[in-house]
Amino acid sequence: MHKFATAVALAREGVPVPDALLALSGDRLNADRDRFGGEAVYKTAIGTHGGGTWKVDLDSPVNPRVGSRQAFLQAYLERDADRHSDLRVYVVDDRVVGAMHRHAPEGEWRTNVALGGEVTDAGDSLPADVAEIARTATDVVGLDYAGVDIIEGSDGWAVLEINPTAGFKGLFEATGTSPAPHIAALAIERAGGSVDPETVTKLAATLDDSRPACMPRPTDQGPTEPLVVGYIEEVVVSGTRGSKTVAAKSDTGATRTSIDARLAAEIGTGPIKDTVRVKSGSVKTGKSRPVVDLVVGVGGTQHTVTASVEDRSHMEYSLLLGRDILEHYLVDITRRADDDTDATETEE
Repeated sequence: MHKFATAVALAREGVPVPDALLALSGDRLNADRDRFGGEAVYKTAIGTHGGGTWKVDLDSPVNPRVGSRQAFLQAYLERDADRHSDLRVYVVDDRVVGAMHRHAPEGEWRTNVALGGEVTDAGDSLPADVAEIARTATDVVGLDYAGVDIIEGSDGWAVLEINPTAGFKGLFEATGTSPAPHIAALAIERAGGSVDPETVTKLAATLDDSRPACMPRPTDQGPTEPLVVGYIEEVVVSGTRGSKTVAAKSDTGATRTSIDARLAAEIGTGPIKDTVRVKSGSVKTGKSRPVVDLVVGVGGTQHTVTASVEDRSHMEYSLLLGRDILEHYLVDITRRADDDTDATETEE
């Protein structure tokens, strides 16, 4: 669950991992950031699907926390500058049941399938030492099964992360094999039962997403009160250089959240992931705006979204909450975090 603690455990047992640095104080974290070179990976200690992970330019200082989560620096390893790639190796009960190459989509350095990464089969070409690293890493952390992310740098192979809840979709797409039957067989055997190996192999070649006929009846949890946000809501925005509490305007007509360029620079958002065309007012063709990963805290819940960056200096609010965040809430247009402010702002 905790990326840095996992890396420490692996390093102690001699499993190769990228150099990394976590510190509770900003002074300590930034004092040694030059040891990573000109750029590094900046991660929250807890995160999934590539969220809470940035490639940062180390000319500027970074913050030891992103919102409520501890963050750390990790060496950026790359062998192919044209297209970033790594390996995911699936281990079940000390056996490699499949492996795939993951290739980052165009304009992206992260290889996560959830972010659009492409996958190819690596089973036949998987080096024996990489398979051994994956098995050892899984054992060191104490897992029965895991998806182990491994990358080749200039000094050899290194474990990036170990995922106890790694998804199966990418592996099946790449290899035609699902780890699920192998995991189920292990559970049955641990409970004292037995499983026919041929049945496991046959089932692993079929990714069955159908709902079984023996599904239990859902338990009626009763009605739940939806969370409500105001027309103007106080939120916490976080980047690589810090966090700031700001008043944000809720706009259910906006597809994505938008942040003022000055605020984005102040908290250290980035790097720019892409440029998108955003329709604005009566301009039919729209305007091109860069987009960046942004962490927004609303009432104690953090959302990592891809926000557009624009000049909002002529507007009253430096942050606009779009449907990418508001879809999780009900919006009460009569509620404002700034009751003393006139509600006549004209928004694009």
